[in-house]
Amino acid sequence: MFITKVIGDLGEKRRWRQYKARAKQLPPAYRAAIEACERYLMIFGSAGNMSMYEDLVDLFEQSATDGTPIRVVVGEDPVEFIETFAGNYKDDSWMNRERDKLTSAIDRAARDDGTAG
Repeated sequence: MFITKVIGDLGEKRRWRQYKARAKQLPPAYRAAIEACERYLMIFGSAGNMSMYEDLVDLFEQSATDGTPIRVVVGEDPVEFIETFAGNYKDDSWMNRERDKLTSAIDRAARDDGTAG
């Protein structure tokens, strides 16, 4: 079990390095955009899902290749874009756990005060 955990961790580190290398190869504007998305994801609790980062770099690579403007990729609200994007990857992040706890607490409170629909 210990060996599996170590190998898994090494695999994740390798995937992370590959993701970073791919992001570094993007044209400067696309690289700046993906780095901003990455920073947001790291701060707001979606750091642990490598598939999400790999898909994000796929999207930006394809957009750069096709010449798709960044605003067309992320829309007018980049926060909405990245939160929707990350929402497609249900991971066990602390933020998802806290959202679940908040929802449960409000549901219980609403039941207790008799206003639960």
